Amino acid sequence: MKRICLALMLPAAIAAQPQNAAPAISLVQTKGGGTAGVPMQIIILLTLLTILPAVIMSVTPFLRITVVLHFLRQALGTQGTPSNQVLIGLALFLTILIMQPVVMDMYHKGWEPYENGQASWQQAFDDGTQPLKAFLVRYVREKDVKLFLDVSHTSVPKRPSDLGLAVLVPAYVLSELKTGFQIGAVLFLPFLIIDLVVASVTLSIGMVQLPPIMLSAPFKILLFVLVDGWNLVVGSLIRSFYQT
Repeated sequence: MKRICLALMLPAAIAAQPQNAAPAISLVQTKGGGTAGVPMQIIILLTLLTILPAVIMSVTPFLRITVVLHFLRQALGTQGTPSNQVLIGLALFLTILIMQPVVMDMYHKGWEPYENGQASWQQAFDDGTQPLKAFLVRYVREKDVKLFLDVSHTSVPKRPSDLGLAVLVPAYVLSELKTGFQIGAVLFLPFLIIDLVVASVTLSIGMVQLPPIMLSAPFKILLFVLVDGWNLVVGSLIRSFYQT
């Protein structure tokens, strides 16, 4: 937080100097004994912000949640309602709720010792990624892990916690994609039955003026509202991560 504040205050400090004076950029001394210039801190911060969306989508429940919500919207046949912004916002806040204990554990085990000068950045990275590895190991499939171990020609470790992030992250993505598609297929079934019933009825009475999908949409929405579908879907998604 101190580094971010210094990075934000740097342009204001330079603008406040006299025009004839050269801007003085000081080095920030860390408690670990190293020095990092403010421009370098800005570069590091911008780099982290650039890869942050990919990290959120790859190593968090965000992937499964967005896939399931997309399938749900397709099954309802409501086209762009809810909008992508609403679905992504809902998925993001659910991800924060689920990942908060993991992130706090990573902060306490990795960043705090490094900030206090009790560990090098290599040791802080290893300790800080242990909670993330434990989270990923809980949801990866053994088949996916074996695939990337074979592709990378890596020997099978003795313990799951010894797996590297280079193997765990892609294996987790594949596992979450499969899980999300499985949940999406289950969500499709009741709405597909409604589509088949409405299509059969309309064809049997010779009603061809309107497409069956347009006639079945109100029935699907009514069914979803009556069973409190959003509560059931979101609650099941959250419990799937806490109970696994």
